[in-house]
Amino acid sequence: QVQLVESGGGLVQAGGSLRLSCAASGRTFRGYIGWFLQAPGKEREFVAAIGWNIGSTTYADSVRGRFTISRDNAKSTVYLQMNSLKPEDTAVYYCAARWVGAMGVIASVGAYDYWGQGTQVTVSS
Repeated sequence: QVQLVESGGGLVQAGGSLRLSCAASGRTFRGYIGWFLQAPGKEREFVAAIGWNIGSTTYADSVRGRFTISRDNAKSTVYLQMNSLKPEDTAVYYCAARWVGAMGVIASVGAYDYWGQGTQVTVSS
């Protein structure tokens, strides 16, 4: 089992920045950590992912160049630095974990085994 806890959400003006954190605990993890967003009434969507051990990153087209995913192995924490925020970024942001050999593509919700509770990000115009 892997437990995930998100933090760092809040209300920010358009053009501002936030940094989300995802703290992992439990079973030693080998695989990927992803960030997903879910707006009210919408399906959960991929944002970014990072290979926990190798450090490779993947981004959705909508956030590439604005968001940066990173990790701190010593703290067992993954970060999502969000810059140039837009009102359409408003959503609950979830972190998720998948094993390196899990089925499905990195951007697929169904490919992830463990999920945090989410943290609210609100961007005002």
